Amino acid sequence: MPHARRSFTIAQLPCPYPGCEELLKNKSALTQHQRSVHQQSFRISRPDQPHRDHHPATNNPQAQCFVWDYHLLLDAGDFIDPTTPPPVPSERSNDDWTPYRNRLEFETAHFLFSQEEMSAKKINALLHLWGISLAVHDLYGMIDATPLGDVPWSSHSISYTGDRSGDIAPWMDIAYEVHFRDPQQLAQNILKNLDFKDEIDYTPYREWEERPDGTYNRRWRDLMSADWAWNQADIIAQDPQTHGSAFVPIILGSDKTMVSVATGQNDYYPLYLSIGNVRNNVCRAHRNAVVLVGFLAIAKTTKKYSNDARFRTFKKQLFHSSLSKILETLRPGMTIPEIIMCADGHYRKVVYRLGPYIADYEEQVVLAGIVRNWCGWYVLMYAHTYHFRCIGFPWDLDGEYGNRTRELREALIEEIDFGTLWDEWGIIGDIVLFTSHFPRSDIHALLAPDLLHQLIKGTFKDHLVDWVGYYLEETYGATRAKEILDDIDRRIAAAPSFSGLRRFAEGRGFSQWTGDDSKALMKVYINAIEGYVPEEMVCTFRAFLEFCFIARHDIVTDDTLEDLEDALKRFHECREIFISTNVRSNFALPWQHAMKHYPELICLFGAPNGLCSSITESKHIEAVKRPYRHSSKFNALKQVLLTNQRMDKLAASLVDFTARGMLKEPSALTHLRYFEKLNTIPDDTERNPHSSVDGLRTANNNIVIQQPGVEGLGEEPSEDEDVDESAADGERALCDIRLARTIRMCSKLVFGPSFFILLNHYEERHHARNIPDLAEELNIPELPTLIRCFLYDQLHADTHRSSADVPLQVMPVYRGRVDVFHSALATFFAPSDPSGTGGMHREHIQATPSWRRGAARYDTVLVDMDNSTNSINGMDIARVLCLFSFPFLSKMFPCALVHWYKHIGSQPDNTTGLWMVRPSFEDDGSRELSVIHLDTIFRAVHLLPIFGNSDSIHPAVNLHNSLDAFKGYYINKFADHHSFEILS
Repeated sequence: MPHARRSFTIAQLPCPYPGCEELLKNKSALTQHQRSVHQQSFRISRPDQPHRDHHPATNNPQAQCFVWDYHLLLDAGDFIDPTTPPPVPSERSNDDWTPYRNRLEFETAHFLFSQEEMSAKKINALLHLWGISLAVHDLYGMIDATPLGDVPWSSHSISYTGDRSGDIAPWMDIAYEVHFRDPQQLAQNILKNLDFKDEIDYTPYREWEERPDGTYNRRWRDLMSADWAWNQADIIAQDPQTHGSAFVPIILGSDKTMVSVATGQNDYYPLYLSIGNVRNNVCRAHRNAVVLVGFLAIAKTTKKYSNDARFRTFKKQLFHSSLSKILETLRPGMTIPEIIMCADGHYRKVVYRLGPYIADYEEQVVLAGIVRNWCGWYVLMYAHTYHFRCIGFPWDLDGEYGNRTRELREALIEEIDFGTLWDEWGIIGDIVLFTSHFPRSDIHALLAPDLLHQLIKGTFKDHLVDWVGYYLEETYGATRAKEILDDIDRRIAAAPSFSGLRRFAEGRGFSQWTGDDSKALMKVYINAIEGYVPEEMVCTFRAFLEFCFIARHDIVTDDTLEDLEDALKRFHECREIFISTNVRSNFALPWQHAMKHYPELICLFGAPNGLCSSITESKHIEAVKRPYRHSSKFNALKQVLLTNQRMDKLAASLVDFTARGMLKEPSALTHLRYFEKLNTIPDDTERNPHSSVDGLRTANNNIVIQQPGVEGLGEEPSEDEDVDESAADGERALCDIRLARTIRMCSKLVFGPSFFILLNHYEERHHARNIPDLAEELNIPELPTLIRCFLYDQLHADTHRSSADVPLQVMPVYRGRVDVFHSALATFFAPSDPSGTGGMHREHIQATPSWRRGAARYDTVLVDMDNSTNSINGMDIARVLCLFSFPFLSKMFPCALVHWYKHIGSQPDNTTGLWMVRPSFEDDGSRELSVIHLDTIFRAVHLLPIFGNSDSIHPAVNLHNSLDAFKGYYINKFADHHSFEILS
């Protein structure tokens, strides 16, 4: 009989919060529970004196204690009538779909226009096939008639008015069009968006966490929790008429994007806007908190004039003049408070300020008016009084040369000629920056850190990865270096499948890289180069990856900043290997130099993941690329503008209908009621059991039969899908794992006189239905014994006796039916990964003999243990071979058959920083197997093969069989940010 090697339970750690009776699986689950459930539990009222620290009393010394200090003067408390309750969101009735006639018309418009972005011709054809009396001009007309979310487009022309001496270039006579919407209206629409009413901070605050020793750990998260917002509030509050107002920072972001490689205009320059009051989790969830405000003009000329100094200066000034024009409606509200209605229904006074600007380095050069390869940042010191500009010279950016004040810079522009400013100070003096037109605004102090372009695309992909190639060529010669790079590509391609991991079927050998490609390569690169490069290079990658993942945290603390600075120090020390091996002569690179400023920038602007250009790049797809793709391509920009205006109206209507409770019940029930009202449904249709929606629920736009403990998934994913993870909507909650039944949907349309009904039935995959047949199917004859051991341990969980201590004869026997599943759905709190507004993330754990109609896939997981000293934070590693459930004594048991892994060593590897494991076997050479309860699985975990030397891997090894091909594996803490947090 297999021995019970591990002791594991479903829940064992009590939550120390007073009155909470939750039992958690392990320390990681306890931390997650406290962050997701009790994070707001200790929020305190505003203190009597400004800048005064408070903490609440608690009867439990182990309870996590948080302290909030709110700004006293800009406290958003001056309502127009504080005693009046907020008005209801809408006085319209709950069946008023105006301008649509019913829910069907709205959902059709939303689906075809916003989700599928179908062309007018295709919409007409589809509606004709459906027999719906709704022509495309009616569809567009109803969208255009929607008053919600309507912010019309305007345009402004800018022409060159400078020096025309000498040769007159054609670009000097062109009027450049800037298209934009009123940023004031857009900001107000975000503020009053009912979708954000619980995710908005109206006043700056500071937050601390009390440590066990009584000291306080500062916490930075959203922009309003950081020093810049507090300092700006201090400045604004110097004017007494602003007291009691809400502070609204305007966040901007711009980035050129290409929509087509064909002839004609193929690049656009969108400008996006958000407000700093909306929390980072909403912005990252892409919930319309970032909106398109305009398209900047792009000045172009022929090659003859492209190097003309006047043209280069005009391009930069065109950029700044366009921004100044677009934002001019915000200027009055920066000194005189405006009265607007907010998402919670209250009217408030608000004061605007230009906030952080999201841009990559090339655009930061234009924004800051500096020479390329110089640093454009001012660093706000903790005295909250002066701005200091980084003075690192291009040839030694990280050198210590002191600081310069903003006043000194302005004096330099006034006293020194432009040539000297350019050469010796890195300043372009003949450009008027757009921030000079707005009060208390300095673009050098507003440049946001950019994780995507500075770290992921810049430092990782364009620097470190390329340097490895240069090192190999320098060390081994060109021919051998190519062979090694080919083997590194095969190693990368052999990384096992994992939820959310992009597949590199051919390694990294493709020409056009996206940000997602670089992010994916970061996760699987460190073990692929091991053995081919010196350990110092591997340590360089480790330090850099740890820096990136720490900076990506949704909450950064004083302790986190220490870890960040430690990783940066190790990175600077280890990267010297590239100089000693003649790969580099220096590290004067603005992208890497930016890492030096991250600790200060986090203190200024909060967690960097809320100000990353990946947010604006994702917006490119929705706001620019898809509308362009579905346009006629003739005069496409005007069509793109109209499409964005219509999508905003549909989004506003969706929020309004949801707030009025009109979209809660399944669509089918609403449609049936509408037809009943028109008396158009025949009697036999009313009696058709398939048309009833009682006992059903909606999931992914399908109606799916829901069984207890089983998650319906609808149809199988398509072959070309690379990931099986997603953001999970809903409020924060505990980790949850459910078996997921894969079902194939078959549909049938039933037509009536003026309606149609879609009838669905489902076909499940066929599997063994009892334990002996399942044991034969899996080729695991000891499965019945494993199940008996499992049942004994479950039924005697309250005792100290284990199945290893009793004979098999006394263990219960089960001979009934079993249900087999091919995946389980894990939902957990992971706000640093793709997640919904509540920070919940969803992933699939696969255990299937045929994944995507191909090879088998059996994922590895973290299993909660009984505080084992050999475990990682109370967790062990296992590979899921089968997922099944069965009833016993009137209770359903969802289970997993797993193959255990053993740890290699008691500490992570010194070079990679990763824990190591190997498959575990019994004394007779058979695999060490167990049946465990599904609730003991914490989440999936990614393993990477330990290649260990420079031998090429066998050509037959691939992502499908690599978990069976090696003796040892790294536990990949870089697979995602949640893994990094729990495995570090």
